[in-house]
Amino acid sequence: MAKKLAKVKTKPTALSGEDYLNTIKDEQQRKDSFVILDMMKKATKEQPKIWGNSLIGFGYRIVTSPATGRSVEWFQIGFAPRKGNISIYMNTDVKSYGETLKKLGKHKTGVGCLYINKLADVDVKVLEEMIRTTAKNNK
Repeated sequence: MAKKLAKVKTKPTALSGEDYLNTIKDEQQRKDSFVILDMMKKATKEQPKIWGNSLIGFGYRIVTSPATGRSVEWFQIGFAPRKGNISIYMNTDVKSYGETLKKLGKHKTGVGCLYINKLADVDVKVLEEMIRTTAKNNK
């Protein structure tokens, strides 16, 4: 018997990813976000959707938390320009990219997220490869 999905407040909206990014005041963050948007479009072959107020998500999948067993509808991969950084939602154990992370450059990690201040701090080719791999693995 299929498990019932938990309800989450963050759902996809009809807002355009591009329109949302054009509202970002910090010029460098806006430019970096458009580059990441293009990387994710190419990797997923999907159009971005705004989830909630500020998450830019690509694709769709059911995610089950290993800690709680709770299943929710979520995006395959995404990102959010934040005040201090750009949060990249890999939706996988980011530490599994061990050696690749060493090549990436200046970043921080969470369980399923990668945090960068700006693209100039990282090797863009390494980031792009991580995004491609994640998109492929999260289908």
